[in-house]
Amino acid sequence: MFLLKKVFQLRDKANPDAEKPFLEHLEDLRIMVTRIVITLLITTLGCFSYRDELMEILREPIGKVWEIHSANKLPKTGPINADTWEKAKEGTEALAHLPQNLQPAYLDQLSAQERELIAVASCFRAAITLPAEKQGSFVKAQAGLSAEQKSMLNQLIELKPDAIAGTRDRFKFMSSLNPSEAFMLSMKLAFFAGIVVAFPLLLLFILQFIMPGLHQHEKKAIYPALGVGFGLFLCGVLFSYLWVLPSVLEFFYSYGESMGIANEWRIGYYLSFATQFTLIFGVCFELPVVVWVLVKIGLLNYEIMSRTRGYAIVAIVIIAAVITPTPDGFTLCLLAVPMIVLYEISIWIAWYDARIKKKAEAMEERERLERILNSSPPSTKAAVEMPSRPADEFVEPHMTDTEEGEEPDVGDKPDQPEKSE
Repeated sequence: MFLLKKVFQLRDKANPDAEKPFLEHLEDLRIMVTRIVITLLITTLGCFSYRDELMEILREPIGKVWEIHSANKLPKTGPINADTWEKAKEGTEALAHLPQNLQPAYLDQLSAQERELIAVASCFRAAITLPAEKQGSFVKAQAGLSAEQKSMLNQLIELKPDAIAGTRDRFKFMSSLNPSEAFMLSMKLAFFAGIVVAFPLLLLFILQFIMPGLHQHEKKAIYPALGVGFGLFLCGVLFSYLWVLPSVLEFFYSYGESMGIANEWRIGYYLSFATQFTLIFGVCFELPVVVWVLVKIGLLNYEIMSRTRGYAIVAIVIIAAVITPTPDGFTLCLLAVPMIVLYEISIWIAWYDARIKKKAEAMEERERLERILNSSPPSTKAAVEMPSRPADEFVEPHMTDTEEGEEPDVGDKPDQPEKSE
């Protein structure tokens, strides 16, 4: 309500001769809110038709978490990686359920490398059931394994990767808690996607509500800010989606596993976390545009921002701690550090804007003096140019027609009263 009151005051201050009543301000606000609601409704319905593709896009960071986590638990060298290890576990599971007379026919359908990995995975699953002191002798007793396979088996026993087949799919395709959760999550995902798609229009509607309170030169700065703001919003969303979100999820996954906690995440909680996380980063990346607009309308300048830099950094850390969906310091740093960098960029933007204004004012002053000199008689030109001459060349105007030491002719003087003794 305080912010809304300030906006109304700004609109009235820019138009003192045509001040609007409070109800007309509310009518403009109603029009803005109606446009935003209708736009979000249209974009949400449009995004809902692509719900499967959106779900797959949002599930992609989970796949990256699994790949990162599995890569840390597997040997760095050799043919084994997250995908081949998962296939080897599935082959081991399938082979264990086949009768012995059918196993050769199944193995004939696989490549030599796949058969070797299945043999290693089978021995690994058997070795981890033994006590630690007997696992080495078990590996040495496997005459059917080559030296390379035994070395790989020893590394797997040391690293202890997941030995259960299908864990990746169960982790990636999460479970829901009630029958209607899948539909509600689809609507929620479509709504967040609609916000991203409609973000330029939402900014335009908000700025159209504020524009009546701006001067002409301030309005010219709004439209470039609209395009730059949308670009920064997308940069924030992509930065969060491609780099920050997978790192945060992998951190939480490893942290829970280190404490012996099973990471059985639910789809509803994950989607809420991922969408809020990406949108928060997108909005926070709008900081340079917000500062630019505030500088243009005169509410901020370079001196204020530079002088209050320390307070701004503390405020950014507090805001990041409040708006992040998790209470850990790792996520806080991932959001606060880019915001601090963007704030420094905003200070440079304000400095550059102030420099341009000073140059423009100096040029206007020079042009004004030139116009005065060109339109004035020669005596006036000399008077205007006098401040640039040395002080010893200045002569008072009433002394120019007299010789040095003579009293100037000032005409008849009035009788002066004699001084009394």
